[in-house]
Amino acid sequence: MSKNSFGRLFRLTTWGESHGPAIGCVVDGVPPRIPLTEADMQQWLDKRRPGQSRHTTQRREPDQVKIMSGVFEGMTTGTPISLEIENKDQRSRDYGDIKDKYRPAHADITYDRKYGFRDYRGGGRSSARETAMRVAAGGIARKILGEAIAIKGALVQIGDVAVDRARWDWNEVHNNAFFCPDAETVLEWEKLMDSIRKDGSSLGAIIEVVASGVPAGWGEPVYVKLDAEIASAMMSINAVKGVEIGAGMGAAALRGEENADEMRMGNDGEVVFLSNQAGGVLGGISSGQDVVVRFAVKPTSSIRIPRQTVTSAGEEVDVSTKGRHDPCVGIRGVPVGEAMMACVLADQMLRHKAQCG
Repeated sequence: MSKNSFGRLFRLTTWGESHGPAIGCVVDGVPPRIPLTEADMQQWLDKRRPGQSRHTTQRREPDQVKIMSGVFEGMTTGTPISLEIENKDQRSRDYGDIKDKYRPAHADITYDRKYGFRDYRGGGRSSARETAMRVAAGGIARKILGEAIAIKGALVQIGDVAVDRARWDWNEVHNNAFFCPDAETVLEWEKLMDSIRKDGSSLGAIIEVVASGVPAGWGEPVYVKLDAEIASAMMSINAVKGVEIGAGMGAAALRGEENADEMRMGNDGEVVFLSNQAGGVLGGISSGQDVVVRFAVKPTSSIRIPRQTVTSAGEEVDVSTKGRHDPCVGIRGVPVGEAMMACVLADQMLRHKAQCG
């Protein structure tokens, strides 16, 4: 299996499977003499950790990250940083009944078609368990970016129930299990999730990630556009089926004068934009505004409701999946989206410095 790496100067390579002994990653390109401890990554991993509410998988993983190399006396050395997280709560027996059955909407059939073999225990490499290492790497990326750049994510829709943006409060994101910026919508989501879990089904979601403090000038104008890199990063997350920057798909319904982010001069002599339909990226290059991305996550493929499928031998059967699964994988996708935004920006920052000084 190739292409397990992401990024160019800041480069992340992950390894491991859902039900293997451990998962891990190697982060290359980190500048030397940056203070870094396991706690710098653990704070973000704790946000993603499973089993923290009834609305996510009940798999109990402490997700304690260990630094194996690349840090000495609390400082990065400039050499590859290797990280590892042990898997503690695998239940491979939950998948015995489906080892020969392809779950609809899952990667079972495509992995088998590509490799002639698949790890049916939790999906193996296709499991969202891999994203824990992205979150750890995102913690390193945030240290490179520094405190001037703030990255925040929120869940803005579950199923067909969206937040009311008139009630948006970033502080509320930390007060509920959904990373929701609207306290009233949380009550609706709780009822919705209790119902869908009882049915044995699942729901999709939309996540929004905003990066503030990104200076103008990051990104390339043609093949490595900042928005293209962000879109690639988000699409690489398990179960993501759509990405939009700024107004995104909604831009198609706007008139030219509505879509144009008008400009004026601020009191400090800097350009001030009067709107942000572009999502902070113009011509592939950051404008200095907030960089805004949203991505859609499909409903979790592993559900208890029987669905028609086939076996690896070509037999037509029904399949339902037992075990512990997120009824909405999008909930824990918020810290993953934040991490991928951090990884892209760290890579772009290093590349911009290399080219422009």
